[in-house]
Formats: sequence, structure tokens, C-alpha cells
Amino acid sequence: MKLSISGLLLFSLAFQSNAQTQDSEIIEKATRIHEKVITIDTHNDINVSNFTTEKNYTQNLDTQVNLPKMMAGGLDVSWLIVYTGQGELHEEAYAEAYENAISKFEAIHRLTDSYAPASIGLATTSAEVRKLVAEGKKVAMIGVENAYPLGTDLDRIKEFHDRGARYMSLSHNGHSQFSDSNTGEENDEWLHNGLSDLGKQAVMEMNKHGIMIDVSHPSKQAIKDMFRISKAPLIASHSSARALCDHSRNLDDELLALFREKGGVVQTVAFSSYLNTEKHNAFSKAEANVYKTTAAELGLEYLERDSVRKLDKDAREKYYTDFRTIRTAAGPALDALNDSASPVAVTDFVDHIDYLVEKIGIDHVGISSDFDGGGGIYGWDDASETLNVTIELVRRGYSEEDIAKLWGENLLRVLDEVQEVSKNMRD
Repeated sequence: MKLSISGLLLFSLAFQSNAQTQDSEIIEKATRIHEKVITIDTHNDINVSNFTTEKNYTQNLDTQVNLPKMMAGGLDVSWLIVYTGQGELHEEAYAEAYENAISKFEAIHRLTDSYAPASIGLATTSAEVRKLVAEGKKVAMIGVENAYPLGTDLDRIKEFHDRGARYMSLSHNGHSQFSDSNTGEENDEWLHNGLSDLGKQAVMEMNKHGIMIDVSHPSKQAIKDMFRISKAPLIASHSSARALCDHSRNLDDELLALFREKGGVVQTVAFSSYLNTEKHNAFSKAEANVYKTTAAELGLEYLERDSVRKLDKDAREKYYTDFRTIRTAAGPALDALNDSASPVAVTDFVDHIDYLVEKIGIDHVGISSDFDGGGGIYGWDDASETLNVTIELVRRGYSEEDIAKLWGENLLRVLDEVQEVSKNMRD
């Protein structure tokens, strides 16, 4: 049948109307599911300067995560991270790293104990998560990124547990006293060829005390060692699929198969360079030009990521404060850039979820952002935009049960299993 121009116009308008109706129905369904399920983001970095009486997460700070943004986006649970960068392997450096870690533990406790106890509580079990959510509160949980602050004292694993930590990674970017890092791939340079003897002992101690073992930063051989030694399932707190994006921080199909076999969970991460490196690099170049122009207008300096890493701790924290000012001022120009360029987006993120679900099953996949640590993508750039992930999942046909598993039930199941192993070992 041939249509006249007027017929084509009516057909086009009808098609657009139908598409808008379908989109409205998807959003309505996603909103209903989002409000019902427990939404957990397993990796959000913190800066202790945002945990003071004058400045804290009760305010809508220029951070990707805080209480107002969690409330706006319907994010129930934020794993706040005790992160320590990798330093030298000697006692003086261990002592400094330990001091850094304790300052972050204490900051998180100030939030839940002093600043906003009526709005957010600290959870250490799945039961506590469910209780706090049922009370209408937001939930903080604690993960440790890099076991470096332990030094060589494995008794500190129990101390970190008692301070609230419920997952920990044995390395970050750089080989630690416990484990080789994924960064060894760059030059094929390794310190332990997997886990050190101390690292193997640490795995057993973490099993004993009910701390989930996070494999997001260690090397492939170290991860395989952990799977071999651990009596409990493992997690990747913020990693994606290497088959879709060939980055050493992602997990290849061999490692993914171990998660399926051993019952762990991979928390897909909304970190653009781990989702689509080609799109990330092209967009980042355009984005950097916007930041440089804005920084110059403000009389500030914009630095590339490699340059930021070389700064000492105080200079790095000052730079991050300046960069937040730059990012806020650059907002309108960045919005225009998003419309004209092709940033890594929620659709790219859910592509990884699709791949992981197909490879290892719906029971072994979860969600993370790495907010305030470099994460964030177009459509999910802070906690206030969390619903957009659920909308895309609904659009792709995931059921309410599937979405509940992805957003938190899988992670809580693994936490329960790890704590059951701990109970049996101690008994």
C-alpha cells in the first residue's frame, strides 16, 4: 500500500504517539519496581573533609553521593569506601596508611551516629539492611579498598570487621604486601605471581571474620588463588566484562566462569573507560577541552588524571576541591557537549549487565557506580539519577524479580553465605 504525504505524516505522528505511550509505560513500571526493590550501590568513595559538623552528607554537596541525592534517585544503600592508595612496603608507610584508613572509618561512623542517625544507619548484615530500609532510612555499609593499611598485622582484619567493614580487596593500583595488582599487566612485572604467603593467610582470616573478599583490583593469578583458597564466595565490587572492554580492571570469561561455579557476584561498574574505551577516549578529549577553558576562566588549573595521581595527598585533595568547582561551572557547556557528542551512557552500562547475565546467570550479577572515585556515565552521573538504570533494565525486558536480584538481592545473598562460613569456622 502506498501512502500520500498526508498519510505518511499521520502515520509518523501515530508512530511517535505510540512510542511516547510505550516509553511512559516503561517509566511508570520502572518507577514502581524501583520503589519496591532494595537498591544497593557497592562502591562510593569518600573524602573525610565532607564528614564534618559544618559540611556533611546531610547537605546536597557537590559530590555524586549524599543523602539528598540518594533520596532523589531512590538509592537505598551506599557502600562507603575506606580507600588507601598503594605506597611503599615498609612499617613507616604502613603506619601512615593505617591512620588514613581509621580516619575514614571514623568519618562514616560520624555520619550514621552523629550527623544523621534519623536518616541513615550503618548495616553489617542483610537483616540490618532490610530493617533500616523498612524504617524508611538510607543505609551505609563499609568496604575497604586495598588491605595495605593492615601492614603485616593480620589481627587488624578483625579490627576492621569490628569497625564495620564487610568487604575488602587485597590490592589496588600497585602490588601490595598481600597481592599482585592488575596494573602488573602493563609491563608484565609481578611481585608475588599472584598472592603472597601473607595474602593467602589474609584470605583465611577474612573468611573467619565474615568479610567478603573483593577481587576488583588484584591480578588475574591472584584472583584465581583467592578462588582456590577461599571457603566463601567472592565478589568483584566494581568490575565489568573484559570481552566487551579489554581493560585489565575487567574480568575475562575464565574468571567469570569461576564466579558462576563458586557462587559469587560481579558488581558491574558505571566507569566509562571500563565500559567502552573508544567512546570514553573520544568524549574525554572533548570534555577535557571544556574543563581547560572553564578552569582558565576561573583562574584554576585543570590536570590530566596521570598528573593528579603524582600529587601528594594534600595537593591531591586540594585539586579535587578545585575540580569540583570547575565541574560545576562547566555544567552548561558539558550539557551541550552531551547533546552533540556520544558519551558512554546507561545503555553501554546495561550492555555489560546483559553480557554478564548471559555468561554467568542472573544470580551472579550486581550494580555499582564508583561514584566520587572516577565513576559516573551519561544518565547515571550521580545518585539522583539512579532510576535511569532501572528504566533501561525494564526497557530490555528484565522482570521485577531479575531487577531485585541485580540491584541488591544477589549481593545480600553472598554476604549471608560469607557470614555463615565465618560462623562455621569460628564454631
